[in-house]
Amino acid sequence: MVTASIVKRRDFLKKSAASGAGLLIGFYLPRKFEALASASVPPEPSALNAWVRIAPDDSVTLLIDKSEMGQGVVTSLAMLLAEELELDWKKIKTEFAPAAPQYFNPLFGLQGTGGSTSIRASWGPLTKAGAAAREMLIAVAAKQWGVEASTCHAENGAVVHPATKKRLGYGSLAEEAAKLPVPTNPALKDPKDYKYIGKPMKRLDTPGKVNGRAEFGIDVRLPNMQHAVVARCPVFGGKVKSFDDSKAKSVRGVKQVLQVSSGVAVVADNTWSAMEGRRALQIEWDEGPNAANSSSAIRKLYLERAEQPGAVARKDGDVEAALTGAAKKVEAAYEVPFLAHATMEPMNCAADVRADGCDVYAPTQFQTFNQNIAAKITGLKPEQVRVHTTFLGGGFGRRAEQDFVAEAVEISKGVGAPVQVTWSREDDVQHDFYRPAAYSKLVAGLDADGWPIALKSRIVSPSIMSRFFPGSVKNGIDDSSVEGQADSKYAIPNFLVEYVLTEAGVPVGFWRSVGNSQNGYITECFIDELAKAGGKDPFEFRRKLLANAPRHRGVLELAAAKAGWGQPLPAGRTRGIAVVESFASYVAEVAEVSVNRSSGEVRVHRVVCAIDCGRQVNPDIIAAQMESGIVYGLTAALKGQITIQNGRVEQSNFHNYEMLRLNEMPKVEVHIMPSKEAPGGVGEPGTPPIAPAVCNAIFAATGKRIRRLPIRAEDLA
Repeated sequence: MVTASIVKRRDFLKKSAASGAGLLIGFYLPRKFEALASASVPPEPSALNAWVRIAPDDSVTLLIDKSEMGQGVVTSLAMLLAEELELDWKKIKTEFAPAAPQYFNPLFGLQGTGGSTSIRASWGPLTKAGAAAREMLIAVAAKQWGVEASTCHAENGAVVHPATKKRLGYGSLAEEAAKLPVPTNPALKDPKDYKYIGKPMKRLDTPGKVNGRAEFGIDVRLPNMQHAVVARCPVFGGKVKSFDDSKAKSVRGVKQVLQVSSGVAVVADNTWSAMEGRRALQIEWDEGPNAANSSSAIRKLYLERAEQPGAVARKDGDVEAALTGAAKKVEAAYEVPFLAHATMEPMNCAADVRADGCDVYAPTQFQTFNQNIAAKITGLKPEQVRVHTTFLGGGFGRRAEQDFVAEAVEISKGVGAPVQVTWSREDDVQHDFYRPAAYSKLVAGLDADGWPIALKSRIVSPSIMSRFFPGSVKNGIDDSSVEGQADSKYAIPNFLVEYVLTEAGVPVGFWRSVGNSQNGYITECFIDELAKAGGKDPFEFRRKLLANAPRHRGVLELAAAKAGWGQPLPAGRTRGIAVVESFASYVAEVAEVSVNRSSGEVRVHRVVCAIDCGRQVNPDIIAAQMESGIVYGLTAALKGQITIQNGRVEQSNFHNYEMLRLNEMPKVEVHIMPSKEAPGGVGEPGTPPIAPAVCNAIFAATGKRIRRLPIRAEDLA
């Protein structure tokens, strides 16, 4: 199970100061657990590098520099370190790393978890860290024994000299090993000798989640901590005009009411009292320019902008000339709605702001941003802000945002005490950073044999990157808005993708698989339309067009074979297929579907998924993430939409922003392609293919193209 050192605050600070180099600065459990700490101080560990600490009692703690939101990084990253360090898997401990430059994600240039980068970014640094620590320990043991280091090896947390049968546990070697220079180019194991990597190891975080010891952000409790909720303007961009807090202050348990950047905060002894106090608030809002906004107005805007030329994201050949000479044209328009993240754990954060420092306890995806926003609000230096990462009850990109952290820090500063801010489900659904609504207008030309010679797409949507990473939008192109279309590997000689950046007055953010979530659906459904127009089998059509894309073709063929493509199905069932590359991984899915056209019910019975994610760490986690991505994408395809009326989100909780139910879940089969390629992502790539696979199966059953999501009964009639 995952464990964390339980250290009293005073002892923690003493040790950190004494260490000089700050080797002991790291995550520790919130103070509600301090009473569990033993009176005796645990053996002081030695840090061999940024990721490995070894105590005299042979316990080894691995620091995890990513956020665990269910995707399995605690286990997978531990496997990378443990493999090269030759640890006993049953004795591994893990802690979340503090916010510090040595833990920056090299693919981001900051500390954060997203973009399915955890393994891609960490494979090299962590295996190297494990190998370096191993060499340091072997060097110390060999010196003590007076033998050559080459005659020794490490195994199960100890260094062994086979010739003399001598053995020393890591704990007795760590102090001296920590004094050695860290090898810059340690020798890595031959993959044929792996004990952990590539094996289905049990997850380290499961026991703690079962017995309740795993701590999520919402579990944090600090001495003298107060609880807060915030009343936010129901219209995006609105602000407080005036408020009367007299009735709120009369609610039992309410301590303070104060205006903050995001609205009005009610602070109380407990969350329930804070919520009751918020209900009693009387607020007059300045609703701002978005007060009349609506989904219908946004759609009208998109349709108008789709008639205007956009910035060119991709241009191959001469599309207009090819379309003019085409034997047949196919035209379509696809649209998708805004989507909320709806994480299982509502947004929350605890902060303790003091004159000399700030502690942030957050279920966060981006520690560097937490540290920076807290420093900005408090006026402290970033190094005076300590970020304590907890487990995350789902992320999906939502916890990359900083609004919930900023609120906690601002309120704690205002009241002069530790504060935990908790969002209700209604807060969460109605004040999200949504997956952008998008509209795509497409036209393609086929030759006389039914093969595509030209494809043109014009995408209309808001930009995530212009807000999240200002300056990253170049020449009018937000790469995240066109991914899944502009990077298509289908061999179509004349290919044009345009992007019309269109802000809709609704805040948008990263949603699981980002632009691929909508563009994978649009591309794969339109490719199916072209196959039909050309008189081709959808699988064979893709197979030929992907002749020069072997990894796409590999998963396509594997999924089709395992699904029995072309073979008879039970009466009333049809199949649809889709293949999408995202986050350096390749995923094909075949959905087996039945449609009750009289009731409008779509039933997905079976999904066969094939993935090529390069070198794999833990196949069980890969399979779990494919299943997770499929249910997430399937929920969106069948049920998900956020609609706007009078500037307000109409949905509020799971009664009208529905999730897939257990009895609606299809059987999912996952097949992993063997590969020696560099590792790809797995947290997100399972999501994009499911909607088009289902919609293509619906067409096979009904002859109706599903060109808008979610799937509606009227589109099946």
